[in-house]
Amino acid sequence: MADHQHGKMDTTTQQKTFDGFIRMVTWGAAISIGVLIFMALVNS
Repeated sequence: MADHQHGKMDTTTQQKTFDGFIRMVTWGAAISIGVLIFMALVNS
């Protein structure tokens, strides 16, 4: 078993996953706000 070395782990996969998650949340929030504005404009 290899010894743990602090700061030596490759985190590129985790960073790409996190970036994708943040992008998805941002788009989801923007679409939700857009739908709410549209509903307010058409008096639903």
